[in-house]
Amino acid sequence: MVLAAESIFDISIVHTGPRKDWKGNDVIGYNIDFVTTKEIPLGEFAEKWQHIDESIAVRYDTWQELQEDMGYDLLENPVLVNNVRGVQGYTGYYKGVKVSVMASGMGMPAIGIYSHELFNFFGVENIIRVGSAGSIQEHINLYDLVIAQGACTDSNWASQFHLPGTFAPIASWELLSEAVKAAEANGATYHVGNVNSSDVFYGDHVGVPEGLDSIYGLKKMGVMALEMEAAALYMNAARYGKRGLCICTISDHVIKHEETTAAERQTAFTTMMKVALDVAVAMESK
Repeated sequence: MVLAAESIFDISIVHTGPRKDWKGNDVIGYNIDFVTTKEIPLGEFAEKWQHIDESIAVRYDTWQELQEDMGYDLLENPVLVNNVRGVQGYTGYYKGVKVSVMASGMGMPAIGIYSHELFNFFGVENIIRVGSAGSIQEHINLYDLVIAQGACTDSNWASQFHLPGTFAPIASWELLSEAVKAAEANGATYHVGNVNSSDVFYGDHVGVPEGLDSIYGLKKMGVMALEMEAAALYMNAARYGKRGLCICTISDHVIKHEETTAAERQTAFTTMMKVALDVAVAMESK
């Protein structure tokens, strides 16, 4: 299983002996380039799990340094397996289950590439995206979890599938139901429903009357929060007969104009990560 910021996935590691990291130090592992994955032999990834998260696309010498910076320790015996273009990936164990944790970048083009290649070239069956989102509902507060049952979008991603009308990207029920159980077991405040996967981070709302603004429209339709990846993940999963899920922590409140700091976003989202990892453990026997 691999956990990548904005998603989690299973990975099978082939140790190739010492290689050099970005500082010239010896590292044991396989150097993976997720943009040119066709060059990687099949079988490098385990077929069951992949987690993706954009938040660890930072250069660290070791997993220990990363965990010290973030303030928590989730994986046992972690090994660096990827550092191409600064997209770090580590493989270790969580409650006895092998899991790899890596970054996915931000936005649908990025997660679209990674999920497509993992689903099609490496036999990955499940991808869980973990990351941050901005609430647009008064009752959904900072640090709450949102579990995306569906993902609206302003993206043109679905056009590649040549569909008539519109398409409704939804999560895997198996992953979603286990995520709800894990959220309750971890004592999390969580909400299940729609998110909006947007192509823009800084939207231009200047001078737009409230009733005509896109956020107002999404809010009145009950959409919980804004993020940037789930719809592409869900559509790719649907297209290739796989499973996808998005779990986010509320880092900003768009309506109340509240936000967390960068340091808080890096150290205070452990419940979300534990929930995602517990889903992988629960699914391991299925």
